[in-house]
Amino acid sequence: MSKLKNKVAIVTGASKGIGASIARYFAAEGAKVVVNYASSKEGADKVVKAITDNGGTAISVQGDVSKGADVTRLFEETKHAFGTLDILVNNAGIYQYAPVEQVTEASFHQQFNINVLGSLLAIQAALALFGDQGGTIINISSEAGKTPLPTGSVYSATKAALDAITISLSKEFSGKNIRINSILPGVVETEGSHSAGFIGSDAETKLVANTPLGRTGQPEDIAKVAVFLASDDAAWITGEKISVSGGIYGI
Repeated sequence: MSKLKNKVAIVTGASKGIGASIARYFAAEGAKVVVNYASSKEGADKVVKAITDNGGTAISVQGDVSKGADVTRLFEETKHAFGTLDILVNNAGIYQYAPVEQVTEASFHQQFNINVLGSLLAIQAALALFGDQGGTIINISSEAGKTPLPTGSVYSATKAALDAITISLSKEFSGKNIRINSILPGVVETEGSHSAGFIGSDAETKLVANTPLGRTGQPEDIAKVAVFLASDDAAWITGEKISVSGGIYGI
């Protein structure tokens, strides 16, 4: 398998869940992968080990994407290790569901700083490293940006903003050989959805009932689409919001 042979990819927030799965699938397709993490070095190192044990190439780099200095260091270490960059996956994110009365300035800014500003900072750094050959950017958004759930006003707003960035930049990058797309996952079983108590809850049951394919998604469902978008198979796709959600509708 070599859809991404010799490509260099950064996957932010890749120590677990969707990001970890994307990193592993990219490596299996021949990419050299930078596994970014904010706090879970152990998780990131496990992802790197899984990749290298299978003959792939990967390194882990700590960095909080909401901090400009951390993003600069992430891309500098990528350049030092691999010399270039071909693919950026903006996967790092945070979600906090709460009634509007309980929204605080701190929670608002934390979600927007990581989900939106962090993606913009990473994109800015990627442009300098892409060089004349161009590159590919994949933003991991959410169906929540399109069909917000109750108590998800701030989180949904961050994902809607990320999709707007995708569309705007696809036009801004005209003539630069840079493609940018959003993936909108539906309900996905991850460490985060387990720890939040969502998996196995009545809310999960209700959402799955509104999912024509009749199940909760798995991280690899998202990773396979990310491989496609990062590869030459998607060479004429940019500015798109691609739902990977089992066809979920309503709430």
